[in-house]
Amino acid sequence: MLFLAVAAEDDSAPLSSAELARVLNTNPSLVRKLLVPLTEEGLVVCVKGRTGGARLGRPTGRITLAEIYRCAVGDKPLWACSPGVEPECQVTAHAGEYFTALTAEAEEAVLESLGDRTLADSVRELRRLDAGRARQR
Repeated sequence: MLFLAVAAEDDSAPLSSAELARVLNTNPSLVRKLLVPLTEEGLVVCVKGRTGGARLGRPTGRITLAEIYRCAVGDKPLWACSPGVEPECQVTAHAGEYFTALTAEAEEAVLESLGDRTLADSVRELRRLDAGRARQR
């Protein structure tokens, strides 16, 4: 999403899955798979064809990091106990309930932290860091 945000702010053409895969050091099929939930939520628009690619679905200031996080994580919990474990002790009897509550608390903290930050904020921070690095050279 950061690559797409920088491309949007620089008025670049849509980025192909091959271009994104190259800079992310992965393969295009993984990039396409990761783009699916982002596209379904309207955060990304993908255009097929030789000149197609991915671009942001909304301006950077209207996409929060919490939205991106929800798309990336989905409904997968941070911690999950193995299903079907017979309770044999205090730990196995209550681990599922404990980790469910802990996950909910951690998830709430993450979403609260990311909810006030936008892709525009992130791009500004990246550019600030880049300018600082350029001054150090």
